[in-house]
Amino acid sequence: MLLKEIESFLEEDLGPDDYGGIVPYTDCKAEITAKEEGVLAGLEEAKQIFDYFSVHHSSEFETGDRIKSGDIILTVKGPSAKILKAERLVLNFLGQMSGVATLTNVLVNEARKVNEHVKVAGTRKTTPGFRKYEKKAIAIGGGDPHRFRLYETVILKDNHIKLMELEPAIKKAKEQVSFTRKIEVEVESIDDALRAAELKVDIIMLDNMTPAEIKECVRLLTERGLRDGLILEASGGIKMGNLKDFASTGVDVVSIGMITHSARSLNFSLNVVE
Repeated sequence: MLLKEIESFLEEDLGPDDYGGIVPYTDCKAEITAKEEGVLAGLEEAKQIFDYFSVHHSSEFETGDRIKSGDIILTVKGPSAKILKAERLVLNFLGQMSGVATLTNVLVNEARKVNEHVKVAGTRKTTPGFRKYEKKAIAIGGGDPHRFRLYETVILKDNHIKLMELEPAIKKAKEQVSFTRKIEVEVESIDDALRAAELKVDIIMLDNMTPAEIKECVRLLTERGLRDGLILEASGGIKMGNLKDFASTGVDVVSIGMITHSARSLNFSLNVVE
């Protein structure tokens, strides 16, 4: 985490008056405890925030560890006023990132019950200002973070195609984009998927299609010799209840926005013990 990020987060959380003078600067010891089971993420960020305040910290856990209710994740020692200034920001990082990592891990395990090679990916449906941490948490949970920013992969989505039509949009992308960047096309029908494959795009996103439609699309692409070297991504309406249906269609990736926009924060608490 960059210094300016820590200070920006603290400015947002503390504001101009953090009740200075009420809490003494006497040394104390506090423990951060997990209140439920999950996958631990945000530990490095928590340590960096305590480092900013020159608060000593120690932990027997590492990022990505499975944790259970009652586990002491971090022990901190230092001026009580500084520990309490850091408390909410630290707990927010641990809670949100662990929540994303835990949900990702559950979804990955569910998908690989039917397809051991499928990737479970996030999307750009992230919290503004917190994307890199949510994406990091996805990776900690065993998922694929997908692209971080718009420029990293050219994705021709439904609105691009409405404005330009499929073939002209792909042609223009191929003319203007470096060979080092992949071109992905979002389609909502089998016919458009076949056309995009014939035009040699790198990735086809099968968006809002049913598992049965996707399975038929994979069959036709294979039958016509268009499947090799082509990455197929299923997206749209995928959740825990239907994840295995999509993962078993033969796609390479299932991307799920709920990993970030609907992950429930894991519960942690900080308590002064000495």
